[in-house]
Amino acid sequence: MKNNSVKKLALAGVLCAVAVAGSMFSFPVFGSKCAPVQHMVNILCAVFLGPWYSVAAAFAASLLRNLMGLGSLLAFPGSMFGALLCGLAFRKTRSLPAALAAEVLGTGVVGGLAAYPVAIAFMGKSAGDIAFTAYVVPFLISTAAGALLAGALVFALQRSGALKVMQAALES
Repeated sequence: MKNNSVKKLALAGVLCAVAVAGSMFSFPVFGSKCAPVQHMVNILCAVFLGPWYSVAAAFAASLLRNLMGLGSLLAFPGSMFGALLCGLAFRKTRSLPAALAAEVLGTGVVGGLAAYPVAIAFMGKSAGDIAFTAYVVPFLISTAAGALLAGALVFALQRSGALKVMQAALES
């Protein structure tokens, strides 16, 4: 049991590092930094580690990105809601398309809506300056790009049989 936790924690740390390094490949969309690698990592964490490690890795990556000046406070709602819904969807269905859809829904819609109060409370935005749904479109663009990357990678791993081997290694 202890060995299993160490393996999962190590993989979560590596995926967190990938998300932080990948945030250097971000692009601006309507005042939001879109980092699709974070969303790819959310899906990989969900598939390999489950929802709770996925949320923890998303939080750690968001925190590190903010401390290093590579992201904004919007990284928290923009990654954590998607990570949670994606992890729960994959745990429940064991379906990659369900996990991809949950990541897009969780980040794009739920995270986009949750970003509004964060922007008002912590980033000095005025409620009159931005619409309640202002972050939904940029978050959808970012998460769709990340979902495409993760979908291609996980599908290739499934097709080669490596996905089952990797998942079994984390469970033993």
